[in-house]
Amino acid sequence: MTPTQNDLRKLAGQLIMIRFPGTVLDAATADFIQANGIRAVCLFRGNMTDSEQLAKLTADLRAVMGPESLIAIDQEGGAVVRSTWVPAPPAAMGLGAADDTDLARRTGAAVARAVKALGFNWNFAPVLDLNNNPDNPVIAERSFGADPQRATELAMAWMAGSHAEGVACCVKHFPGHGDTNVDSHRALPTVNKPLEELAQFEFAPFRMAAGQAPAMMTAHIVYPTLDADNPASLSRRILHDLLREEWQYKGIVITDGMDMHAIAGRYGAGNAAVRALAAGADMVMALGTTETQNETLDAIAAAIASGEVPMAEIEQRLARLSALALAYPCKPRSYKEDAADRELMAEGWRRSLTAHRAPVRPAPGAKVRLVVRQDVVSDGVSEAGVPAEGVAASLRRLYDVELTTFADADTFDWNALPQDGRFTILASTSRLRYGEHARATWKPDLHLALWNPYQALDIDSPSLMTYGFAQPALDAVNGWLCGELEATGCAPVPGFA
Repeated sequence: MTPTQNDLRKLAGQLIMIRFPGTVLDAATADFIQANGIRAVCLFRGNMTDSEQLAKLTADLRAVMGPESLIAIDQEGGAVVRSTWVPAPPAAMGLGAADDTDLARRTGAAVARAVKALGFNWNFAPVLDLNNNPDNPVIAERSFGADPQRATELAMAWMAGSHAEGVACCVKHFPGHGDTNVDSHRALPTVNKPLEELAQFEFAPFRMAAGQAPAMMTAHIVYPTLDADNPASLSRRILHDLLREEWQYKGIVITDGMDMHAIAGRYGAGNAAVRALAAGADMVMALGTTETQNETLDAIAAAIASGEVPMAEIEQRLARLSALALAYPCKPRSYKEDAADRELMAEGWRRSLTAHRAPVRPAPGAKVRLVVRQDVVSDGVSEAGVPAEGVAASLRRLYDVELTTFADADTFDWNALPQDGRFTILASTSRLRYGEHARATWKPDLHLALWNPYQALDIDSPSLMTYGFAQPALDAVNGWLCGELEATGCAPVPGFA
């Protein structure tokens, strides 16, 4: 029997993951999900207000999508967390600085306990990108480090902890986003290296993880030595020939968001989705809007009808997705470990703390001038940084703090600060690297790099790096400032020796 258009749309619907606005499942979205057989959603910060609301939303989604629901979240740690009120996990690079696989495993387990209690069964973490490029605008502290073997060991320990608590992981961004200086949310990066170098570096963590990771997310990046014409998400040479055939990967392959400019701006949503499935992806992350989601469904349905994406391959994809949903069922749990998990996360932040250029503590009760950026808006990937007043309030527990804020690092005149003997602390609260003006003229007594550790290389002063700005990071800084804590972390990337 020839499948109807409705049948084809429902097949297509099982192969895409959507997002939607708002904090409730409205009737129109519920109808769209049911009418198209959607079984996978990803929720973001805008979908969340608190535990009660979010548990209701995920329960409503499960009721509409059925027993093989896949409800996903980006809860990596550090600045990339969507549920911001649960225990705050340290960033991957912080765990790399602590260099303890048991701590990484316990952290992954604690993350999973919290998100499973909220109704999620799929976490788009851990990151397997190796960050050896200080100018990377989007990975940085999201990476466990630059050494393929050690970064993979830490990430796999984190993943094992998550799996033990019943939440599937999805490693990302295959085959490696670490050595780019372009954010694929905004443009199409290229990593132009010899194949031997890619195999030894970028590819190594993903190849080591291929036998363990239940899912991999693709990168919207061109690797010319493998495929000069297509980004990895659309490349059969990379997704099928390399990952499936050469590495014998059996898990799920899901694209990164197809609404990202690197893809949507070049190929169009529907066309790109078909190309990704033809290349070997199992699921297309059709985040976008209802309009682009409909375009995607129509394009995939037409590709199935024409045989461009063969039915036998569709059935393989559906089987893999069902196996994932059945192995990690979307069933929430009670969460009685909140207090213990907060202490565990605080341990991680304390052990992440890293000193650079021998920082010196100001004297107890000292007069301190704190210099901080005014603007802490989200960059679209991470949550917004800690407000200037939040840093000031934390330091006021120890010091007499005068707060000075700046709007633009490229024009802020450091030399205009009063020469009144105050101990000057710069707190960096965004991921942005500093430009030549700041590098040449800014001279704090102490630099608190509260997000991107590479900022510590920009400012010629002693620094303390936290790899993130959550409250336990600020508490760890205060512990160091008052002498109760030493900074024992070691930056797991080049440049900090």
